[in-house]
This record gives sequence, C-alpha cells and structure tokens, in this order.
Amino acid sequence: MAREFEIPLFYRSPILSVVKNARKNQDRHKRDFAPSVLDLGSMRFKLARHFGFCYGVENAIEIAYRAIEENPGKRIFLLSEMIHNPQVNRDLTDRGVQFLMKTDGTKLIPFEELRSDDIVIVPAFGTTLEMFDSLAKIGIDPQTYNTTCPFVEKVWNRSEQMGSQGYTIIIHGFDNHEETRATFSHARRSAPSVMIRNMQEAIRLAAYVRGERDSASFFEEFPGRYSIGFDPTKDFERIGVVNQTTMLATETQEIADYLKNAVIARAGAGNLSFHFADTRDTLCYATSENQESVYGLLESGGDLAVVVGGYNSSNTSHLVELCEKKLPTYYVKDAEEILSRDRIRHLDLASGKIIETDGWLPVSSSRPVEILVTAGASCPDAVVDRVIDRMAALAGLRDRIEDALRVFA
Repeated sequence: MAREFEIPLFYRSPILSVVKNARKNQDRHKRDFAPSVLDLGSMRFKLARHFGFCYGVENAIEIAYRAIEENPGKRIFLLSEMIHNPQVNRDLTDRGVQFLMKTDGTKLIPFEELRSDDIVIVPAFGTTLEMFDSLAKIGIDPQTYNTTCPFVEKVWNRSEQMGSQGYTIIIHGFDNHEETRATFSHARRSAPSVMIRNMQEAIRLAAYVRGERDSASFFEEFPGRYSIGFDPTKDFERIGVVNQTTMLATETQEIADYLKNAVIARAGAGNLSFHFADTRDTLCYATSENQESVYGLLESGGDLAVVVGGYNSSNTSHLVELCEKKLPTYYVKDAEEILSRDRIRHLDLASGKIIETDGWLPVSSSRPVEILVTAGASCPDAVVDRVIDRMAALAGLRDRIEDALRVFA
C-alpha cells in the first residue's frame, strides 16, 4: 500500500481530491493516461491523469513541517528552496524558516553564523558531499532533517554502482540546478563524470566518445562540467547515462540511445554491456507519469492549455514545452496571474520573461471551450483548484463545479 504523508490541510483541494480519488479507484495500476473531464457546460476542463505533489515532494514537506514542530524556539534553516514552488517556500519562511542560499548556490547567510544547535533542512533536490561535510564540521547533523527525494538518491546510488564497475557517468541535467550539482558531486566521488544539458550537447559529446575530436577542444566545449582529472582519450571507453530526475524522460532516453550508438561506432556491437550501462531504471516515476499524462491530455484535443507551477520549476517547464508544441499554452504560478476574462500574466519560456497576453480565453457559441490543465510535481493541488475556480468564475460558471464533480463521486 502506498505511504500516506502528513501534509498540511491547506495544501489539499476540495475539487481535485474528488477527481483524483475517483481515478485512483478506477485505475489502480495507472495504465490509463486519458484525462479527467470537469464539464461545466460552455467550459470544459480536461485534467491530466497525473500531476501535482509526487512522493518526493510530499516526503520533503512532511519532514520540513515536522522539523518546525519538533524544534520550537530554535533557529531553522533551509539550504535553499526546499522545492521549486513559491507558495510552499513562502509558508515555510512565514513560519520562521530562513534560506541559507539561493538556488544557484549564492549565499544569503554566511555559514560562519551557524551554530551547532541550529537546525538545517536539506532540500528535496539533495546537496553536495562538500555541503554535507561543511555542516558536519559545524556540529550540525545534516541527516536529521534530510528531505532528499528517494528517487534522487537512487540516481546517486546507481552512479556509485556504475563507478565501481569502471563506467564514466554522463549526467543529463542543468549544471546550475541544485539536483544536478548534487548528483555530479556524488558521481565524481566514484567515477569520471561530465554534465550535459540537452541533445545538442550530447551530439557534440558523441564526437569525443567516437574518438573523433581531441582532448583540448573537449575542455573548451564543456568548461567546469567535468570531474577533476577527466581524460577524454580513455574515460569514454565505458559510459552510462543518468539524469536530473525532472528532465524530459524521452530526451534522456534519446541522449542515452545516441551515445550508445557512438559507443558502438567506436568499440563495435560486441560485448555492448561492457561499454555501455543500461540506466533506464533511474528515470523518476513521477516525471514519467506526469509527462505521459500530458501526451494523453494533448491527444484528447483542446483549445488551450494552462500549466500551473513555480516559474523556476524544471519539471513544470518541460510540461509547458510539450503543450506548446500543440496549442496555445499559458504557464502560471497561481490564480492571481489570471487577471481577467481577456488578460493573463504568464511566463514565456522562450524569453524567460513574465508577459501579459490579451484575448487568451476563446469564446465559442457552438461548443464548449476546452481547457487542458496540468501542474508541476511541486505544485499543491489547492493552487490548481484556485486556478480552475478563477477561470470558472470569470466565465460565470463557478456554481456548476459542484454538479460537475458528482460524476466522480
């Protein structure tokens, strides 16, 4: 039986809890990725089969709030944002929790000010071995309230296992992301390691795997993203690919397949498992489920998509990327971004800027307007509830939500 976490009630939702519980009972093995439909008549919400808090996020929230409850009067710090969601992080700071660093590693509070009786919470993304050592030297046990996602730790453990077998670790992720920096720190302890951001960089890396380019250009192309002592002439003879768990699962697999073919070009197809490690078991279940659910959502058709989540959330941005390929998509952090029936404020991924768009919500007299809805793994369902409620209210359909939920009862 799946574990139930102690999550504050204000993160729960009166709308989505009904829908999700019904789908869970109907599809216990999670084989159906078709969306749930909340039909309000002239407006129809198609809700992704899976979205919102994942196991790792709920685990982190439970531990963080327990740390607050168990340590009245003590100073409590988070290394950085526990998860990439503004509502969750704001509530923690409102309760007195302080951030030691920004997500890029910039220090907000000098570590010299920490005392051995302080409480430090390790975020869900994990942290580097060097950070664990630094906290231990101060006298703080970083494991007491370590909220590192078990699926992130699974990547670390798999990397260590591959390293002990002589493989070089290729990490697919953003090198400025906390999780990727942490994975790199753990991987390089046991193996030569290098970080790449996307398929374009994998193509460039493959030239070194095939032995087509010289070492000097490798160091110029991937500055600061390889372990100390990395030797491209020999360290690409045996490789394995792992990822930042919030990346596009399909892209990670494409990268792994491409690099596997590069290995075959260099060493031949014989004894392939010696030269290339199978790491498909490191892909995060929640990332895969949420992305598969978006594919199911898009297949059902719609007029537009609304994706809800923190603007610095990697996993949310990938859901946006998938939706943008098919239809107009609006990436909002909460209901306050929906300014009016005609105007919405949202993050434009291409520019990285928050913009406002007019005429975002179409009007149709002949059929219901269909809105696809999903959210990142760090977004509370209560926030998505308010987004749905806001759109329904603007269309004058809020009073129909209760009736629409009866089909899920």
